Amino acid sequence: MDLDNKNFKNQFYLILTGIFIASLVASNLIFQKFFTWNFLGINFELSVGIIAYPVTFLVTDLISELYGQKRANQVVVSGFFASVFTTLLVLISVNAFAVEWSPIDDITFKKVFGLTGPAFFASMVAYLTAQLIDVRIFHFWKRLTKGKHLWLRNNASTIFSQLVDTSVILIILCSAGVIEWERFYGLWMMGWLFKVLVALIDTPIIYGIIYLLKGKIDIAKD
Repeated sequence: MDLDNKNFKNQFYLILTGIFIASLVASNLIFQKFFTWNFLGINFELSVGIIAYPVTFLVTDLISELYGQKRANQVVVSGFFASVFTTLLVLISVNAFAVEWSPIDDITFKKVFGLTGPAFFASMVAYLTAQLIDVRIFHFWKRLTKGKHLWLRNNASTIFSQLVDTSVILIILCSAGVIEWERFYGLWMMGWLFKVLVALIDTPIIYGIIYLLKGKIDIAKD
């Protein structure tokens, strides 16, 4: 690999890392708003956080494919610390009293950004568990298929890890009383199905990116 391609590879890794962390932090900040999405006659009631979060799995699969398992795990850990740091900043901001002329008062700000303890704990446990599983399963299938069938490892890893993510976060939130248990199945089914659809949609995106990068970044062997 010549110097220009090596520089490009490093720069692209930083771009992917930035997209990963931005998507993760954004999903944790905006998750309290819910919306309805109709797809093929099915009404999905979803948190807006679910729009950004699946991007993180697309990025980890790309990094796994192009840079290897070690780099993918590094990004996952970096995302964890970025989320913890962001949460600390939010907590400090919530406890800073607003002046009278502030466009956003204390009550509104806390209602929107004041992450509850159980919600943050659930988010972090689900995040670390699902992402590390995603990376491990991706490389399991990569080794098993000897680097062939990218579509298989992309979908198999993402669909299963998203199942784990959705289950873990809802179990913790329901156990903590943040969400009623009667809403568990509906939110679990709708959330996971939405993530499965996104996983299927991002497969051609990964193929397209890999194709465009041919000759610039070599596929990782591990």
